[in-house]
Amino acid sequence: MHAFPSCPTGWLGQAILRIEADYLRSADTHLIPLRLPAFSAAGIDLYLKDESTHPTGSLKHRLARSLFLYALCNGWVREGTTIVEASSGSTAVSEAYFAQLLGLPFIAVMPRSTSPEKVAQIAFHGGSCHFVAHAGEVYEEARALAERTNGHYMDQFTYAERATDWRGNNNIAESMFQQMARERHPVPAWIVVGAGTGGTSATIGRYLRFRRHATEVCVVDPEGSVFAAYHASGDASMTAPGSRIEGIGRPRVEPSFVRTLVDRMIEVPNVDSIAAMHALSALLGRKVGPSTGTNFVGMLALAHEMRAAGRQGSILSLLCDAGERYLPTYHDAGWVRQAFGDIDEAERRIGALLA
Repeated sequence: MHAFPSCPTGWLGQAILRIEADYLRSADTHLIPLRLPAFSAAGIDLYLKDESTHPTGSLKHRLARSLFLYALCNGWVREGTTIVEASSGSTAVSEAYFAQLLGLPFIAVMPRSTSPEKVAQIAFHGGSCHFVAHAGEVYEEARALAERTNGHYMDQFTYAERATDWRGNNNIAESMFQQMARERHPVPAWIVVGAGTGGTSATIGRYLRFRRHATEVCVVDPEGSVFAAYHASGDASMTAPGSRIEGIGRPRVEPSFVRTLVDRMIEVPNVDSIAAMHALSALLGRKVGPSTGTNFVGMLALAHEMRAAGRQGSILSLLCDAGERYLPTYHDAGWVRQAFGDIDEAERRIGALLA
């Protein structure tokens, strides 16, 4: 074991400095108002915070930065440490970026069915992939691989909710409220997010309570995920088949998902997520990913409820990542038809919500 100094000097100090310098080189992400006359005329404004503009292209860039700083400051990562993560998605891409920034080896443990596009993105940032047969095997294999390599298992599903300073140290919630300060309804009625680890909903929920905002948190849960059922029952032993909307939903209850910080859950069928992804892409003039489609379904449902109740206010959510990384899959009509069947009825349903 290496002894660590009480203040970060040497390699540790330089590692923290590199991450902080990377942060200072990055501008904050944009807050995009959605032009929806049917709602704005009723005093309801919808916004998306565009997290696709991070250097690694997704919301998970924030999480990866926080996880690395948390691990460094806890003394878990030192010069030469191999970083291991259980992820086949955007978290692995972002962690590979930060590992490369620090000159550390990175291994993502993922199912063998992971798309070649995601594997290529991880490799682009200097990471490598370790495959398992089934998604449920990633946790134990990642832990075992970290032990075999004398490395560190980053474990996003445990540490996501505690790695970010929820009191407001450049976190996503603080950024949202700063950007909303001059809007018609600066304190949102709702913030809508998905949950993979649960770290984002936990950070936002804690920040809202700390700042005494009246905003409520709605988590949209894709078909097949366990979180909505767990939120209703409180039974952490529950399992589910697992989500088919990449990046959100889980087959098991993850430690970072804090149900007491979520005011409402909305379950979203897969076909609705994909139809909403297409509708929002057309509205913005650029492609978004499927988890952003899930968010949009929740935003529209809440906006309709507010309008029916004669309630005015704003609704915020996240544009989680760009749709270009899903061109061979969720944005390919043939792939969608084979994976999910006919989505025509869902597209009519989303169109009616927008009308």
